[in-house]
Amino acid sequence: MAKKETEKKEVKKETKKENNKNVHEVVIKIDGEAWSKALDGAFKKKQKTAKVDGFRKGKVPRDIYEKHFGKESLFIDAADSVLQDAYTKAMEESKLIPVVQPAVDLKSLSEDGVEFTFKIVTKPEVKVKKYKGLNIQPEKVEVTDEEIEHELGHLLEKYTELVTKEDGTVEEGNTAVIDFEGFKDGVAFDGGKGENYSLEIGSHTFIPGFEEQVVGMKTGEEKEIEVTFPEDYGAKDLAGAKAIFKVKVHEIKEKQVRELDDEFFEDLGIEGVNSEESLKEEIKKSISAQKEMDAENKYIDAILEGVSKNVEVDIPEEMVEEEVTRLMNRFEQQMRMQGISLDLYYQFTQSSEADLRNQLEKEAYSNVLYRLMLEEIMNLEKIEVSIEEAEKEASELAKKYQMEQEEFLQQFGGIDMVQYDLEMRKTIELLKEANK
Repeated sequence: MAKKETEKKEVKKETKKENNKNVHEVVIKIDGEAWSKALDGAFKKKQKTAKVDGFRKGKVPRDIYEKHFGKESLFIDAADSVLQDAYTKAMEESKLIPVVQPAVDLKSLSEDGVEFTFKIVTKPEVKVKKYKGLNIQPEKVEVTDEEIEHELGHLLEKYTELVTKEDGTVEEGNTAVIDFEGFKDGVAFDGGKGENYSLEIGSHTFIPGFEEQVVGMKTGEEKEIEVTFPEDYGAKDLAGAKAIFKVKVHEIKEKQVRELDDEFFEDLGIEGVNSEESLKEEIKKSISAQKEMDAENKYIDAILEGVSKNVEVDIPEEMVEEEVTRLMNRFEQQMRMQGISLDLYYQFTQSSEADLRNQLEKEAYSNVLYRLMLEEIMNLEKIEVSIEEAEKEASELAKKYQMEQEEFLQQFGGIDMVQYDLEMRKTIELLKEANK
């Protein structure tokens, strides 16, 4: 009995709701024996590196340490050591289920104990007043002859070959193979030299005015080109400066448009495509498939937007902020795949992290709203997916992405996430059928 009373003294809990009824403050106090053990642990950690004259490293007695450094020096480490236990207690005692990672603040800290305030956001109440009979129709998909011809032109462009131009001069659209070296005030500057560089005229990849002056040069010709660097050029010592480039043309290449012949169809390597007619049919199928996918996504967006107008919910800002962070992380990954860091992106766009977060806030709010709305409709319609269905889906997706099922589940978030994803998709299918 005495032991139970001691435990009650060690952990004290207090719950208070904020103005938003889905945001709760839970205060947990750790004191008594639990706090004494935490202070002991903090001292043992500090003792290993503490230096006090007259004592070997790691051998400073507790009373000497506290006299020299103060008892307060142990408080933070002790608080860190009991934080996880306090969080567990907060969840157990309050019986709240958080929908975002709870925030924690240090309410008080002393020799007698520590108090943490956990801010726990729970799922808000969602009322869906109407989600059927909205008469939202999918967009009809058509492929025009002009679109087929346009895509055929792109395909021929993709397989265009560069052939050496034996006579004539460099023209717009040609590729000039050049040596170049840049000089400022007669002195060569770093990064201004290249050999056998293939420059497509009209690509505007060089300093303004450079490519235009290469036009008209012949194979073997050498020339000095004068340019002025832009005022906002990356290298400050060259920004706005005049420079001379010594240029020599080694070779001129021009594009040779491919013909729809057997050699071209063989290079394409598309099964069953061996004529202009069969190629156009294949292009039509491809355009149609892409348009149908786009139309399906627009249709789903239109349904979700339509249903959301009939929803009542007070979404805590913490849920939106967490979704903004998720979108930020996804955006950063996309930038990295293109070899661009977020810092570099901010420089290019003359923006900041705050600007990007503000830009993503509307999308984040919609994502949270749609998710809560679909979950409520799922409950109303009693849509469920069995573990067997989820495992079958996981197996098929793992095969599709050429992964082991266990590896796929680790990346996807586990079988529960597969189950949830299937339930969401079933709910969307129900909405599609119910709103035509």
